[in-house]
Amino acid sequence: MMLTVTNNIQDIYKGVFGRYFVKTLIIIPAYNEEESIETVVNELIEDYPEYDYIIVNDGSTDDTIKICRKNNYRVLDLPVNLGLAGAFQTGMIYAYKKGYDYAVQFDGDGQHKADIISEMLSAASDSDADIIIGSRFLKGQKKISLRMMGSMIITAAIKITTGKTIYDPTSGMRMYDKRVIKEFAFNINYGPEPDTIAFLLRKGITLREIPAQMNERLAGESYFNTYSSIMYMVKMLCSILLLQWARKRRTK
Repeated sequence: MMLTVTNNIQDIYKGVFGRYFVKTLIIIPAYNEEESIETVVNELIEDYPEYDYIIVNDGSTDDTIKICRKNNYRVLDLPVNLGLAGAFQTGMIYAYKKGYDYAVQFDGDGQHKADIISEMLSAASDSDADIIIGSRFLKGQKKISLRMMGSMIITAAIKITTGKTIYDPTSGMRMYDKRVIKEFAFNINYGPEPDTIAFLLRKGITLREIPAQMNERLAGESYFNTYSSIMYMVKMLCSILLLQWARKRRTK
């Protein structure tokens, strides 16, 4: 009886306070986000102090870095624009060196909601999944649009090559555990993209999706315009269907 009571207390304690004792880093790649970065980061500081954050200023040409310095935000300042993959990997190297248990990919434009992070941590703990995706389409159908058609095509390509269904493969709201943090830190060809997710699934990484809602972009400049979005889709399909079979994985 004493053992049962003790276990119950431990479960309650873990559920209520566990997120405060798991080192979680929010990585915010930022490219020309001067109009939204203060709103995003101040909300994290004020409402979610249990999580650490790091901004990776990706060679912004606006006042993003000035705003970060004015507010004494924690920021890594890249001298040139590396793109989303380079900026995010910089954050993952930082997470690895600082010994974080989880890293969360988080947009600097206000689209992502931090209140889902506790649910992601719970999902990771309950399922022992290595990657948790905040999915916009796990419940309900995708609205028909050119962008959604592209997302569905990527879903199909991942299903063909891995046997796994990812309902929202282009979601940028993802959480990675310590094992995956290390892989991103040591593999220069890892980007936070669907092709890398498909590659890792084929290599035994486990993944879980949970429902998530996204805000509209507050302001700022997206990494993608119409042309780059089309090229992105072509690149992802080529990588998932063809190139990933030749990719190498460093795990030590």
